Amino acid sequence: MSLIFNKKATFKYEVLEKIEAGIELFGFEVKSIRGKHGSLDGSYVSIRGNEAFLIGAHVPPYQVNNTPKEYDSYRVRKLLLKKSEIQTLIGKEKVKGLTIVPISMYNKGYNIKVEIAITRGKKQHDKRASIKKRELDREVRRTLKNQ
Repeated sequence: MSLIFNKKATFKYEVLEKIEAGIELFGFEVKSIRGKHGSLDGSYVSIRGNEAFLIGAHVPPYQVNNTPKEYDSYRVRKLLLKKSEIQTLIGKEKVKGLTIVPISMYNKGYNIKVEIAITRGKKQHDKRASIKKRELDREVRRTLKNQ
């Protein structure tokens, strides 16, 4: 069950491999995400040293009056991954044309997890094919609904 979903990522990129990661958050950020507030549009994952970071994700404060004044809703957040997973991400990140983007944020028990994906950018004709397929599916659903 996704609380926050990155719709643009699946349209712009072809997903090659998915990995589940934990994320380091403040308490009021957790409440905000559970309330389905936030956005992953334009965010990506960067590897610095032997750590992975989520950059560009927007998580607004749960209650504006109860958050610290210096809080930045676009701050860099650390992803919690195993060393072996980070090593595979480092290898994939060095390959030309591959990008690591977050797909969704969701609850798993009491924890918030981020599903990240190793992706390759789609070409313009691939995007057109995706749009055409989506339109055909809508048309089929409309005709089945009306019958």
